[in-house]
Amino acid sequence: MTKPAVKPQNPCFSSGPCAKRPGWNLAALKDAAIGRSHRATVGRAKLQEVIERSRSLLGVPADYRIAVVPASDTGAVEMCLWSMLGARGVDVLSWESFSKGWVTDITRHLRLEDVHVFDADFGELPDLSQVNCDRDVVFAWNGTTSGVKVPDGEWIAADREGLTICDATSAVFAVNLPWKKLDVVTYSWQKVMGGEAAHGMLILSPRAVERLLSFTPPWPVPKLFRMTQGGQLNEALFKGDTINTPSLLCVEDALDGLRWAESIGGLPELVRRTQANLAVLEHWETAREWIAFLPARRAIRSSTSICLRITDPWFTSLSEDDQRAKVKALVAKLENEGIAYDINGYRAAPPGLRIWGGATVETSDIEALVPWLDWAWTEGT
Repeated sequence: MTKPAVKPQNPCFSSGPCAKRPGWNLAALKDAAIGRSHRATVGRAKLQEVIERSRSLLGVPADYRIAVVPASDTGAVEMCLWSMLGARGVDVLSWESFSKGWVTDITRHLRLEDVHVFDADFGELPDLSQVNCDRDVVFAWNGTTSGVKVPDGEWIAADREGLTICDATSAVFAVNLPWKKLDVVTYSWQKVMGGEAAHGMLILSPRAVERLLSFTPPWPVPKLFRMTQGGQLNEALFKGDTINTPSLLCVEDALDGLRWAESIGGLPELVRRTQANLAVLEHWETAREWIAFLPARRAIRSSTSICLRITDPWFTSLSEDDQRAKVKALVAKLENEGIAYDINGYRAAPPGLRIWGGATVETSDIEALVPWLDWAWTEGT
């Protein structure tokens, strides 16, 4: 196969840290409050701006609280698992690496006994009809390592008694989340908006706040996870007073991403961009015999963490170690050409590719990428 002539303008297709927004450069950080305390007026104002711009862009209800928290999306999820679970039984949906991690935390570390685990293989989704929303429910909206998402929020009962705790890190800003069905939503800046890592966002419904005030866990809660003081909600946390010291460079970068999103049309345009990226890969995959989507069902297919498996009979006849070596060689070939960085599938997923299609990725770059995927496969076989 002839080597394609057109290269992607931005070869960053990693699922995290993700591509910066189009046109980004270091000048975007020129107003960062570096060397200043995050509790000084200027630092607190910037953190409050992140909270309010995020609320506006995502359409978060006015009575939901939003906080910037430590340790990325993982830290935000852990805060809620350690602070809220134990009041009632828990249903956990597990179909990829990170959601399997929540199962481990809940069963082995918190050692909750009344736990129902609904598991599925990579590329599949558990039976959502089995979930009992009168229990607490822990799930990822989008499985970053499997490319599988929940199709909607229809399976969540509006009159539920339990809390819904949603890890939405690779979904928020790329889908329209049904806020009234969600009591806890967590995400990081590095995913769909391409922000720098280390910090998480935590969004709590009034029902989640009520749980914090009415329930005391039977285990010690680490300082980084505490959201109450003296039996009252730590309101300052939701006004920009972070639990630990945030990077104000990262804060400035998060603000830059939010302003960019506002300038291009807000959430509807972010959703459209990521859907357009998926559409290019769907059109390409349909005409190919050597590769297919890891999630076969289109309704559960992610538009951000787009996961593919290699289906060529020659490839599938190899041992798993040899398959992974072949994929590694294919990925290295593309990196050496400056075409695509970091598109190997997740280490625990079936051997294949994972291409980030979030809103900061230009559709023209996805269009330029796909001929190179064919070229690299042909060269390797």
